[in-house]
Amino acid sequence: MAATNLHKLVFSVLLPAALLTSCNGQNPVHPKKPETTETAIASHATLAKTQGSKKEDNVHCSLQDKAGNLWFGTTGEGVYRYDGKQFTQFTKKDGLSSNCVYAILEDRAGAIWFGTANGVCRSDGKIISHFPLTVAAYDLYPNHSSTNNTPANNEVWAITQDKRGNIWFGTTDGVYVFNGLTLSRFPGQSILNSHRLQLKWVQCILEDNSGTIWMGSGPIAMEGVIRYDGQTLSSSKPSGDGWIRNMLTDKNGTVWFGGRAHGNFTYDGKRFTNFTAKSGIGNPVLVDRAGNIWFCGEEKLSTGENEGGIWCYNGKTFKNYGKADGLGPYSVWSMLQDSEGNIWIGTRNTGLYKFDGKTFTCFSE
Repeated sequence: MAATNLHKLVFSVLLPAALLTSCNGQNPVHPKKPETTETAIASHATLAKTQGSKKEDNVHCSLQDKAGNLWFGTTGEGVYRYDGKQFTQFTKKDGLSSNCVYAILEDRAGAIWFGTANGVCRSDGKIISHFPLTVAAYDLYPNHSSTNNTPANNEVWAITQDKRGNIWFGTTDGVYVFNGLTLSRFPGQSILNSHRLQLKWVQCILEDNSGTIWMGSGPIAMEGVIRYDGQTLSSSKPSGDGWIRNMLTDKNGTVWFGGRAHGNFTYDGKRFTNFTAKSGIGNPVLVDRAGNIWFCGEEKLSTGENEGGIWCYNGKTFKNYGKADGLGPYSVWSMLQDSEGNIWIGTRNTGLYKFDGKTFTCFSE
C-alpha cells in the first residue's frame, strides 16, 4: 500500500440515541435535485477507463449490494456497477460530484452512498443526487473554533451505518452523523472530549462487536486511533503512529488496525499489541467468511507497483500470491468477498481482479 498516497478506506459504528438530540448543528437535509438519471449509460465487459485516469489512480473501495450487484469506487474514473456480465460506469456527467470516490455504503433502505473528493452523493437506483454536508450556521464547531464554514471541496473518506441506523461520514472537515432526518456535527457538547480531538481527516470508521466506535485519523491531523465508548472520546497512538489507514474486526472480535508508519496492531478489548508475525506485509484489508485475514503488500514508492503481492493469514500461517499467480504488478488498495466466495481485488492503475480460490482473472484494461 502506498507510503505517500493519502487514499484509503470503511465499516460500521454505533451512536447512542441521546447523541442525536445533542450534536452541534442539527440540520434537516434535503438532497439537491440531480440533473441526470441512471439510464441509457454505456456498459462494458471490463472496467473500461474513459476519464483519463493515471497510473497512480486506484480502485479504492467496493461493495456488493442487496441485489447482488458489485460496486467499485475509483479515484479517477468515478464508480462502476457490475451485474455479473457488464460494467456500467457513473461519472460527473451522471450526477457524481467528483470522479474520485473514496467510500461506498448501501444503507438499510437500499440507497447507495458515495464519499467523494467533493462531498457526498446518494443513489436511489434511479438518480444520483448530491447530499450536502451542511449544519446550522449559528453553531460553533465542536472543537470550539469561531467559524462554522465548511470547505468548498470537503473530501469524504469513510461512510458507515451503525446498528441504530445512523449514517456516519468521516471527512477532512470532521465527522458528521445523519439520523435519517437531520445532519449533525460530532461530537456534540454532551460528549466528553478531554483530549480536545478535532477529528479532522478521519480516514476510516468502525463499530466493534461491543458497540465501541473506532475512528482512524489521517495525515496532517495525525490524531491516531480515536475511541468513542458512548460518552467519552479518547485517542491512542500505538507505537507512536498517528496515521491509521485501515480498521477491521476478525471472527474473534479482535480489532485490527493498519498504521502508516509502524505497521499493524490489534486490540483485544484490553490492550493494543503490535502484530509482528510477518515482516514486509502491508495493512489488513479484508476478513473473509472463513476468518482469514488478507493483507496487501508494501508499495514501491517511485512506481506504484506492489512489493511482494498479497498475503492470506489463517491465524497460523501465511499464503502469498503475486504476479506468478496472475495478480497484476500494481499495489492493492481494496478487497471484497462476494456472495459466491470470490475475492475482488482493486489496485493502482485502476486495476481489478477476481480470485476464485484458484485463479486470478483480470477485469480491467
